[in-house]
Amino acid sequence: MADTTERNTRKERQGVVVSDVQDKTIVVRVDRRTTHPLYGKSLRVSKKYHVHDEANDANVGDMVRIVETRPISKLKRWRLAEVVERAR
Repeated sequence: MADTTERNTRKERQGVVVSDVQDKTIVVRVDRRTTHPLYGKSLRVSKKYHVHDEANDANVGDMVRIVETRPISKLKRWRLAEVVERAR
């Protein structure tokens, strides 16, 4: 019998590169909109992720898509999937 187990879908996020100083690592800011639990006002909340970029492909200002992966280092749990849009 062939084993046909499939891998679960991984979390994906899209954000903007805010730092590319480190080797093979970029810092990506992901913005999301949420509502305040009491007042109902719409808020923009952002979070920064350390992302593994094997080829040092992304630069500051690029829009990128990142995918969750196994822990690569102390802070890196995400890897670069693709550069969606280059910075001008």
